[in-house]
Amino acid sequence: MVDDAVVLVNAVVPGECRGRPYPPAADPVQLHERVEGVTVAVYGRPVDSGEAAGLAGVAQQLRRVFDAVATGDADSAATQINAMITEYEARPTLARGDDGSWHLHSHAPDAPFVAGVGAAAAVGLAYVLGSEHADRIGICSADGCDRVYLDTSRNGTKRFCGTACQNRTKTSTFRARQAASDAESTIGDRGAAPN
Repeated sequence: MVDDAVVLVNAVVPGECRGRPYPPAADPVQLHERVEGVTVAVYGRPVDSGEAAGLAGVAQQLRRVFDAVATGDADSAATQINAMITEYEARPTLARGDDGSWHLHSHAPDAPFVAGVGAAAAVGLAYVLGSEHADRIGICSADGCDRVYLDTSRNGTKRFCGTACQNRTKTSTFRARQAASDAESTIGDRGAAPN
């Protein structure tokens, strides 16, 4: 549920991605394409333009949760999540899957698609925030990137949205250290006594 929320937010919400601007959708057609890319990949279904607009709204709401957590404002994050739980009428429901087994859903079986996604994302984030893993959701700490992530690593030390940003940061840090070391060597050479 939270992984799906991360994918939706990162696909729809403008900002920065891997050192480049990630602009807002230029028009409703582009927004529809971004949202549908997520729904087909994650849920295996296309969306109509109304559903795309509704899911874009869900993405904006979810982004506010990630922003609040990143600034240490758990109260605002919880308030936003509770508002989404109410808005999307989240309620635990067991539904039989295609394979005949029962699955727990966060919405009624007949809920509209947007409400189902919003409810599932809100409940998933509520579980994370209401646990000892509240620090496992975050915003990429690489320069020039503000994509969100869910840290599922064993040690819980993830700071980046992905490997590309982690590598960019390591390279930048290495180059800065190298430049500082070179500068110190140059200063040291100038200050050395002549032979």
